[in-house]
Amino acid sequence: MLSKAQNEDEVMQSDEKKEVYFYYMNRSNIPMAGYLNEEQGKYVKGIEDYLPNSQYERIEHREMVVKDILEGWQTLSYGGKFHALFATSSIPEAIQYYELFKSKNTNLNIVALFDQNIDNNGEKALIKEDAIVRMLEDYNKKFNQNYTISTYAKYKKDISSRLAHKEPYISIENDKNKQIDILIVVDQMLTGFDSKWINTLYLDKILRDESIIQAFSRTNRLFGPEKPFGTIKYYRRPHTMERMIDRALKIYSGDKPFGIKAQKLKENLKKMNELFDDIKSLFINAGIENFQKLPEEQSERAKFAKLFNEFNKYLEASKIQGFIWGKTNYSFGKMEMHLDEQTYLILAMRYKELFGGKGGPLPADVPFEINGYLTEINTGTIDINYMNTRFEKYLKLLHTNNELEKSALSDLHKSFASLTQEEQKFANIFIHDIQRGDIKVEAGKTMREYITEYQIKSKNDQMHRFSEAVGINEDALRDFMALNVNVSDINEFGRFDKLKATINIDIAKQYFEKKENQTIPTRKIYIKMDNLLREFVLKGGFEIE
Repeated sequence: MLSKAQNEDEVMQSDEKKEVYFYYMNRSNIPMAGYLNEEQGKYVKGIEDYLPNSQYERIEHREMVVKDILEGWQTLSYGGKFHALFATSSIPEAIQYYELFKSKNTNLNIVALFDQNIDNNGEKALIKEDAIVRMLEDYNKKFNQNYTISTYAKYKKDISSRLAHKEPYISIENDKNKQIDILIVVDQMLTGFDSKWINTLYLDKILRDESIIQAFSRTNRLFGPEKPFGTIKYYRRPHTMERMIDRALKIYSGDKPFGIKAQKLKENLKKMNELFDDIKSLFINAGIENFQKLPEEQSERAKFAKLFNEFNKYLEASKIQGFIWGKTNYSFGKMEMHLDEQTYLILAMRYKELFGGKGGPLPADVPFEINGYLTEINTGTIDINYMNTRFEKYLKLLHTNNELEKSALSDLHKSFASLTQEEQKFANIFIHDIQRGDIKVEAGKTMREYITEYQIKSKNDQMHRFSEAVGINEDALRDFMALNVNVSDINEFGRFDKLKATINIDIAKQYFEKKENQTIPTRKIYIKMDNLLREFVLKGGFEIE
């Protein structure tokens, strides 16, 4: 750039450009960003100080900025849940960026806001006025409003309310069409405005000292696991901006800027590897391979809960910073992860099993640090094709009684880790049935299908035996179990009470008195039956004693 050449080939064609090029290439002591030498009391220029402003006023620069914003939008906005501010250096640049975003035909709602005063009759004033009129027309059409230049203050207030989800837009997060995705500004909204729904600030301008702190504060309100921190991306003189950010944080944090800046992606990924290694060691020391089940000891389960909670904090932060499962090359270099996504989902399944894993509100007596957000991780995406291929390989080697058969069976058992504990139980029963010759495998039928069949048969048997033992209507019980209720909605519309009304109290009394070997008053039978039936439903069934 300093030699005013597009590439090295162009540099070598000019003695003047070569002189500039090698002057900087051969002087490793020249910093990228300038700084104040306090001992000498003078400013030392950095390479970025030699870059003209015109370098950032080119269409090529704006194209790359917009490209970067759009490519990272889904990640940084958490799928469009959060909004962003984009601050430019001038009103003309804000207009140019607005038009550039429009030309990309994205599905994003892009809005611009800046000083509307038209204070002269020159060509620039006309361009500005025309741009404001176009932006207002776009806004009116997009959001069914009718703002004009004369009602510009109301237009600004409406933008503010949408970004903050305040009246009349309190539940706007439920309607993507009413949301603003990116607001382009120059100076507006960078001070004073506050919304937890803003999580990203894009900067194509230089800020200093107090302005940095005020602008960055627009993103600093945390909002659940999806927003572990605000994100700032700056595109103009990045090394200079980083140095000024460090200076501003030092000044305004009492010279103790610790914990203000989020860890960089490299450090987050290293921490994820360390935590996974700790989790792996925990399971191995408990005698468990491939994370197939939870450790038996409560202390070990509690430790796993703590480690997995912490792992996910770094994972959420890393995703925002660009981490993708399977990706190894990043801007800082290569990073090999110690686990893949399938292993992570298996761990998530074990985590759910810490409290039963059936969904709904967490029981009050769970003895672990359980995060309700993590219990909602979709583990249904675990690759079951791998298990099916191991199953098919084992079938081909069945009854060969050689080392290959033993190895194939071992691989198949390892794949069971992707199943719940209950599913693993039926998978093992199914394999034993095959080995004994009690079942003939149908061509094209997957192992998952067999496991599901075994589960359904077992549940049917459990419901039948339970109904006979306590005298409840079996059809009513089956219909109720199909609702898959949880603790909070079990008696919605009085449906659990209706199920209890089908109980034959005399049969129930016989069951409990035989079990406890004593006479029990009928009024206590109702209480015991309520507790037993509730437990049976919420656990999805079990073998009655």
